[in-house]
Amino acid sequence: MAIAKRLRKAAEGIDPAKSYPLTDAVKMIRERATAKFDETIEVALNLGVDPRHADQMVRGVVTLPNGTGKTVRVAVFAKGDKAEQAKAAGADIVGADDLAAEVQAGNIAFDRCIATPDMMVVVGKLGKVLGPRGLMPNPKLGTVTGDVAGAVKAAKGGQVEFRVEKAGVLQAGVGKASFTPEALEENIKAFVDAVSRAKPTGAKGTYLKKVAVSSTMGPGIKVEVSSVVG
Repeated sequence: MAIAKRLRKAAEGIDPAKSYPLTDAVKMIRERATAKFDETIEVALNLGVDPRHADQMVRGVVTLPNGTGKTVRVAVFAKGDKAEQAKAAGADIVGADDLAAEVQAGNIAFDRCIATPDMMVVVGKLGKVLGPRGLMPNPKLGTVTGDVAGAVKAAKGGQVEFRVEKAGVLQAGVGKASFTPEALEENIKAFVDAVSRAKPTGAKGTYLKKVAVSSTMGPGIKVEVSSVVG
């Protein structure tokens, strides 16, 4: 009951039928993020695509200018010098066959997975475990690379992967309630811009249909699409 009461109070002053300029929406979301922890600010996009078709899949990666405010645990599949480079760059877990065995056993204590090209023979066998969790390394996302140090630093520094879900919905965390309004706006615009540039060839009609922002424990607020584009 206490949670429901708090949510009702947080929703006061928000017109669910109205779309607000980004600046106003960010201000309203931050004012309503009153939980006892630093709430994550999320953006949700409704895209004019059907991801069941390969030519309408939207997937990519973007480095947010102000980071995510989240501690990202990074695992790297590498050997020899590359393993040492990954450790020096701040990777939380580094290994090869030993790490593969841990993952196969269900011990997945990381949020991002990176692999050197030569390790994909080993990592490829973990597809059924890593794939459903969105953790499978992918060269298109820069997570299968010889530059493991650069990949680790990018992952730690505010890089966000995105992938459209069924019904054309795409969402991601773009910061924390403690961020300044300006920082959140910059992050949201950078995220939307990256998604816009990832527009697939099969997308027809209006691509970016709806935008909304919310906090972990707060209500969603619709955002004027024109205020986040360009």
